[in-house]
Formats: sequence, structure tokens, C-alpha cells
Amino acid sequence: MALNNFLFAQCACYFLAFLFSFVVVVPLSENGHDFRGRCLLFTEGMWLSANLTVQERERFTVQEWGPPAACRFSLLASLLSLLLAAAHAWRTLFFLCKGHEGSFFSAFLNLLVSAFVVFLVFIASTIVSVGFTMWCDTITEKGTVPHSCEELQDIDLELGVDNSAFYDQFAIAQFGLWASWLAWLAITTLAFLKVYHNYRQEDLLDSLIHEKELLLARPSPRTSFQEEKSAVI
Repeated sequence: MALNNFLFAQCACYFLAFLFSFVVVVPLSENGHDFRGRCLLFTEGMWLSANLTVQERERFTVQEWGPPAACRFSLLASLLSLLLAAAHAWRTLFFLCKGHEGSFFSAFLNLLVSAFVVFLVFIASTIVSVGFTMWCDTITEKGTVPHSCEELQDIDLELGVDNSAFYDQFAIAQFGLWASWLAWLAITTLAFLKVYHNYRQEDLLDSLIHEKELLLARPSPRTSFQEEKSAVI
């Protein structure tokens, strides 16, 4: 019963990780298509007036687009999380239906993979959160523009890209990444508990085997008495 509960908890966490990763992959892919391969994360720019003698902001000009690697890394990390979560969810569901428990090596390998994904998704989440905050600070000039970052997606910035949904896309991606990170953190915790439990069982088994060997090697009192009697005769 305890094994089934543990496997069910693992399966639920893998399903959540799969779901949240899917929530990330879709908007990031759409944004890459809308921005024609350009990355808005960490983008630098400013508002310029058509007539420099008039202090009126009219058009946003990009000085330097963000590094494409930032968006690609976040998308690839989400895809990896999606595929691994799907594979492990299917495997755990199979064990749950069969009532089978994996070996100590598979549990340890699962712990290493989960810890790696936690680290990877955390980096991707940080990149998206920090990069998108910098983009919003740039296009709103840290709040001096009379429009919020969310409102500016409804205004054509004339950048040669489709910016009609960038805020929604990255808001959803941020939520999905951090939620996915929490799901993988729970998976890693469960994997660690599994490895620790298996280690304790192995240690207990070794202890029992050792005690059995000592008991078998120790002569019984009757045997000792007969040996002493034979020695006296």
C-alpha cells in the first residue's frame, strides 16, 4: 500500500511537470514565430521622436535585440522537461499497475536526472523572468511611459514583428517555468527519499545477513558441553 501511494505521488508530479512544460513550450514557440526568430529577452532600445526638437515619444527603436541563445535555451529546457516528464510518467504508471518496484540503481539514476532537470529549469526560469523584466523596463522606460507593459502589446511598435501578444506569451511562460520547477523539485525530493529508503533497506539486509552468519558460526551450548565432556574423558 505504501509503495502504491509513493508511485502515485511520483506519477502525479510527473504529470504536473509535463502539463506545465507544455504550457511553456507553446507560447515560447509562438513568440519565436511572431518575432521572426528575434529574442525580446534582454533587448535594449528607447523611444525616439520623429521630430527631435519636440519632446514627444512616438516610436520605439531597438538598439540591440536580446541574445537568441536566451530564448532557445528556455525553449529547449522546456522541451527536455516535457519529454522526460512524459517518459517517466509512463514508466511510473507501468510500475504502479504492475505493483513493481525499481532497483536501487534505477532509483539513484532517477535522482540524478531529476536534480539535473531542476537545475536546468531553474536557470531557464531565471533567464525568462529577468530578461522579460528588462524588456518591460526598456519599453516603458521604467514606468515613465503612459502605458504599461501589458498595454503596449496592443500598440504596434513598428519593429517589423508581431508584438500583439508578447506580454501574454511570456507571462504564461514564466508561470509555466516556475510551476514546472516546483514540480521537478517535488520529484527530486521523492527520488531522494526513495534512494534513502532503498539504502536503509540494503543496510538492514546486510546487517541481518551478518547476524545470521554470526549465529551460524557460534556453537550451541549443548555442543559446547559435549565437547567439554569429551575432553574430560
